[in-house]
Formats: sequence, C-alpha cells, structure tokens
Amino acid sequence: MDEVLSAPEIARVVDRALAGSLPEEIARSLVRHRVLERIAAELATSGELERLVTAALATPQTREITDRVLASDETQLVLRHVASSPELRDAIARQTTGLAEEMVGGVRASAVRLDDRAEHVLRRPPRAEPSAYGGIATRAIALATDAALAIVVYMSTVGIVSLVASLVGGLRPDWLVGVLLASGWLLVVGTYFVVFWSSAGQTPGMRLLRLRVLRPDGNPPSLGRSLVRMVGLVLAIVPLFAGFIPVLFSARRRGLPDFLAGTVVVYDDAVPPT
Repeated sequence: MDEVLSAPEIARVVDRALAGSLPEEIARSLVRHRVLERIAAELATSGELERLVTAALATPQTREITDRVLASDETQLVLRHVASSPELRDAIARQTTGLAEEMVGGVRASAVRLDDRAEHVLRRPPRAEPSAYGGIATRAIALATDAALAIVVYMSTVGIVSLVASLVGGLRPDWLVGVLLASGWLLVVGTYFVVFWSSAGQTPGMRLLRLRVLRPDGNPPSLGRSLVRMVGLVLAIVPLFAGFIPVLFSARRRGLPDFLAGTVVVYDDAVPPT
C-alpha cells in the first residue's frame, strides 16, 4: 500500500468508489491504511479533485436533489424563520446605520478640510493649530441640508392646507394665495431654525455635520437671540450670501448672524477657547 498512485489511477479509484463498483474488501483496506487521505491530498494537488467535484455538481441527479431541497417545506420554513428573526433585523439595522454614519463622517471630514483650506488661501498667516469653530464649508452643507428639510416640511404643510381649502371651495383671490404662501414659507423656515437653535443649539443639518451654535457662556442661544440670529441669516443670504464672507477672515469664524446675535458656531467634538 506504500506504492504511489498516479493522478489518473486515483481518479479511476474514486470514480469506481462513487459508482459503487469498488469491492467492499478493497474499500475497507483503503480506509484502514489511510489511503483515502493520501488520495485526497493527491487529487487536491493534481487538479483532479476540482474536475470530480465539477462533474458531480453538473449531473442531473445533483440538480434534481438541489431543486427538491430548495422547494421542500422544511427549507421554506427555515428561510421564513431566518428572514423574520430579530437577530437578522438587528444586523441589517446595524449595517445600515454603520454605512450611513461612515458616509456622513466622510462628508464631514472633507468639509472640515475644505474649511481649513479655504481659510489658509485667504487668511495670512495660517492658524498654528486646527480651529474649534465651524468654517464656511461645513456651515454651507449644514445650511443646505436644513433648507431641504424646511422645504419638505413646507410642502407637506401646503399640501394639507390645499386639501382642506379644496373641500371648502378654494381660496380667492389669487393675490391672497400668494401672500399666504410667502407668509407660510417665512413662518415655517423661521420656526424651524429658531426652535432648534434655542432648544438644542443645533439644527438637524448642523447635527449631521456636528456643529453647534453657542452663546458666550457656552449655552444655546435664547429665544430672543435665536430670533435676532434668524434675521441676520436672512440678511446674510439676500446679498448673494455675502453675509458669510467674514467667516473666512474672522478669528472665531463668525458670520453676520453671529455678530448680530452674539453667538459662535463650534465643532461638537472641539472645545472653543474661553
């Protein structure tokens, strides 16, 4: 049994064993002398094992068995159990949340680099260490996110009001509709920013970018300061966003809304100097 078999001879032995034509005594002898382990090792190195496995998988019997297993009630029950398991839902939720956090983190990191790069181009001399205050890029992305969310809230409100108005015959005249739409837009946007600034110190867009607006004492702005800051935001946007240009040159990266309300915008994970 110490004789070395060639790959074709090994393949013929395996084929006969699979076909059931190998004498029982020879089969027991192969097991007893650990020849099967040697045969498996030889097949793995010669490539015959891959051929045999491919041939076995390509047989009609294998396809029939696979179809029967997949179509069986037991398999369907197992699949339903796995799909409805809390563990799977938790794993998908964690994966989705992790992916979203990575995407937001990548956007934020890029925005912070743009903050520093834009400031270094226009400001001399450059800062000796990273700033704790939010720069022009992160603030712009946060503002755009908040504007999109405010539009969603506004359009939802308009849809509900339009539905109610249609039930009572509509609104007339047209100029009144225009005034109501403009007033509604100012009311929704103003409420959105003022409520989030005064209650949490950050809007949803600022939270995504990990920004926070603070008073000099380190607390969120009061309702009055938030109203003043909202007026400053409108004034900063109207002349083609010129009110945000001071962010590039100010030591604490303050724009017109910050100067009017006496606030600063800081990164959530940084502590501004007192």
